[in-house]
This record gives sequence, structure tokens and C-alpha cells, in this order.
Amino acid sequence: FFLWGEEAGKSGVPQKRIYMKKYTIVLVKERRNFKNFANLVANPSPSHISEIRNMHIHPDIAQAETLTSDFYTQERFWEISKTRIFEKTWQFVGDTDHLRAGEQLVPHTLLPNFLDEPILFSRDRTGGLHCLSNVCTHRGNLLVEHPCAQTEIRCRYHGRRFRLDGSFLRMPEFEGVVGFPSEKDNLTNVPFGQWGPFLFSAIDPVAPLASFLGEMQQRLGWLPLDQFKHEPTLSRDYLVKAHWALYCENYLEGFHIPFVHQGLNAVVDYGAYTTELYRYSNLQLGLSKGGDDVFDLPADSPDYGKNVAAYYYWVFPNLMFNFYPWGLSINVVKPMGLALTKVSFLTYLWKPELLGRGAGADLDKVEREDEAVVENVQRGIRSRFYDKGRYAPNREQGTHHFHRLIAEFMVSGE
Repeated sequence: FFLWGEEAGKSGVPQKRIYMKKYTIVLVKERRNFKNFANLVANPSPSHISEIRNMHIHPDIAQAETLTSDFYTQERFWEISKTRIFEKTWQFVGDTDHLRAGEQLVPHTLLPNFLDEPILFSRDRTGGLHCLSNVCTHRGNLLVEHPCAQTEIRCRYHGRRFRLDGSFLRMPEFEGVVGFPSEKDNLTNVPFGQWGPFLFSAIDPVAPLASFLGEMQQRLGWLPLDQFKHEPTLSRDYLVKAHWALYCENYLEGFHIPFVHQGLNAVVDYGAYTTELYRYSNLQLGLSKGGDDVFDLPADSPDYGKNVAAYYYWVFPNLMFNFYPWGLSINVVKPMGLALTKVSFLTYLWKPELLGRGAGADLDKVEREDEAVVENVQRGIRSRFYDKGRYAPNREQGTHHFHRLIAEFMVSGE
């Protein structure tokens, strides 16, 4: 093993050195990468596969350590998470407001700038709802770019046509083509599901939608979701300069509320704040301190008799359903870059007269406070002196649950 370079023999950590073992050369340009040096030396051809296989979060929160900081700072984990986490889970794609009538087409892109998968919802003339690939089976042209009403799906490139259920209809100039048409000429049916007016889709889900939403559906089945109306003027996007998972981790624990959210802490009873864990989701139940601005719960609700100010549901990996007495705020966490995340706040009003009160009173202020602390964490985890942390057993169950799911999905592809 040899070590040489312009800084060799000097004190301190070198800015630039060359490490050689046999025929493997690794150039370390930044001080923050120095902590990875031991792994590089141990394996002259570093295997990302072995790194993934070694991801493990102890099931006992009292013994567990958090994910390594490399998960948030190294491009290889970011890329692998696309296929192993996001292609295998469900995404919120909107509601049925634009699909109420027959012969309607609504395009959607699953996680732009990340998955970038173009899909298409169609309502046929009999009322059937379909989710299809939005890519022509001839030469890959995007079929529908804007919501519209059509009796069939037509490609504007070479005129290939499909029925509203995605089946091939006709194509000019293809006389004499052997084996045409075949199943491959139909548009692919993309998995999708529905909860009330809300639509979800997935590329290759590990489990049905009910496995992700079931507990929430059962707990809040009494809510008249069809009366919840999207309010664009109260909806907005936030850009957060941090890894998507750091944003989710912050959401998944109420531990920080007394330290970061003074306004929310004045409304929510921190001492009574609880977390319930499910297979692919969890619930943080926020009770009101003074008993004001709470849900009027039905007698058959498991929470009947409690002063519930908010139901905070999280669905793996990046969906948040925040129910307040006035309605619902859906937060979709969209990875945009290794340290850049777009968070879409989608507001659905139920009882607008209750807006601006209680736990859901000033969501913009709470969001800004969360952004500030999450962006600080993003800067902090790049430190050469930080790798992993520990969990507060009674306060960070949701974050521990999240990390275990990440490790499970990342390893499952091996």
C-alpha cells in the first residue's frame, strides 16, 4: 500500500491525495469524503451493492442507530431509491373533479424530475376509469399534454389511435406488418387506486393500495370525503433545500414541537401526543390543550371522547394527510435533487368557517419553521464528524419506523 502527494507528511487532513492499492486509484478531493476512506481501502473496487446489503436499523428503538449520513449525501443511494423505494410505492396524483364526465382525459407525471413517468387517466363513455401509460406504443411520443375531452386517444405524431381503455384501435400505413397489431400495441395499464375522490398510482407496487391506506380509511371512514373540495388559492408549493427523507423525518416526530413551533405548541397537548405505527404508514394524534377547535367525533369512533385537534397520517414514503376540523391538507414530498425537495401543500376544504383556527390555523408559518430546521440538518449531516445518531424511544418512533422501511426497501432488491 502506497501513499504520496503534495500534502504527504504534513499535519492535518489533506485536501488532495492519491491512494493506491494494486491498480485501483482513488482521488479524494474534498475533506468531507475522508470518512469513506476506510471503506475504499478495504475494498479496492468499492461495491455499492454491499453497502446497500449492510443497511440495517435495529428493530428495538432503544438499541437502534439512525441511517448513515451517506444516505442523504451520496448520489448512489439517491439513484437506487428511485427503483427500490419510489417505483414500489403509491403516489397521490389528484382527485376526480376533472374526470366526472365520460370521455375525459387527464395527464399526470409521476414525480417530475425524479421518476418522470407520464401517465394518463381516462373516463370512458360508460363511466369506467382507467390509468394508462401516456406514451404511444409506436415511437414513444407523449399522447396527451393537457386535460381534454376526446372520444379516443390519438397520437399527433403519426396518427396511431387508441380506445379510452387503452386498447389499440388503428394505425395508418401499417398494412402488411407481420404480427400486427399485438398486445404490445395497446397502452400499458398502470396500477391505480381510489379513496373517495382521491386518486393514487404506482409503477410496480409491492402491495395493494389498501395495505398503505387501510388504517387511515378505517379510522376516518366517517368523514364525508366527497364533500372535501380542493381550494387552489390555499394550496402552494414550497422548495426546501434538503434531502426528501430529512423533510419526512422531521414530520414524523412531535419531539421538536416545543422547540421549533411555539404557536402550534400553544394549541396541541405535547404531553398527550402519541404515535401509532402500521405496516406502511403511521398516525400522530394531536389532542387540543384547551378542548377548543376539535373534531365532533361520532360515537363509534375509537377516539370518541378525546379532544382531537388533528390527525397527522403519513404514508410511506412521501405522503402526508393532515386532517383538521376544517378539512384536509395533503402534503406530497417530491424529490428534486439530492439536496432539493418540492413539497406540495394541497388544501381540501370541508368546513371553511373553521379555517384559521386550532392546530391547522397557520400552516404556512409552521412550514417555514420546519424548512429552516430541516435545511440546517442538511448542512449539518455533511460534516465529517457526523455519521449516525440515536432515537428518543418515546418521541421518535415514527422516524425509527421510517428508517426501518427505507432499509427494508433498499435491501429488498438484492
